[in-house]
Amino acid sequence: MKQFLAGLRRELGVAPVRKRPVLVADMKDLLSQIPDSTLGRRDRALVLLGFTGAFRRSELVGLNVEDIEEQREGIVLHIGRSKTDQEGQGRKIGIPRGPHERTCPVRALETWRRTAGIATGPLFRSVNRHGSVLAKRLSGEAVAMVIKRYIEPLGYDPTQFAGHSLRAGLATSAAAAGKSERAIMNQTGHRSAATVRRYIRDGNLFRDNAAEGLDL
Repeated sequence: MKQFLAGLRRELGVAPVRKRPVLVADMKDLLSQIPDSTLGRRDRALVLLGFTGAFRRSELVGLNVEDIEEQREGIVLHIGRSKTDQEGQGRKIGIPRGPHERTCPVRALETWRRTAGIATGPLFRSVNRHGSVLAKRLSGEAVAMVIKRYIEPLGYDPTQFAGHSLRAGLATSAAAAGKSERAIMNQTGHRSAATVRRYIRDGNLFRDNAAEGLDL
């Protein structure tokens, strides 16, 4: 049996099947697909916050207004129990203000809250087909549906994307921009450096590339 499994691994490979990350350029294109409606304002805030905070989808939809702390540089979000924090010690995530109004996560969140009239309780809620904001908290599965809704018109295969695409996109994009391993782990909340290094390798594929500049 061991020989059979070893042969199967050699034939099929053992690399995990991962969803595609939403990178910075993808994010800008995705945002251009979002309409300026009640639903669109929610989705804009959802994807921008999910990306810049590198949230797990359960953390993102689990946010309440009471978790927000406003500061001059942006906002601080207080996260309770998570996948790697079973003792519930919690952690803080800083979301800086962006230089561009259209892509600033803090402004997008302010616009959504103002539109929806949300002063307390769940931050991200369902919106019905009439554009009415419901009291019901958005589900984790809905995060993936939002990404797929706007990524497909760009010519991508929506099945290659999921809620994790925002989290992976931030880690990969930050690595490509030269951010340190420590900075990435502070934002993602990863306990394992080995996991984060996968994103760093992906982000560095074209930085100091051995095949670059060979006059081909």
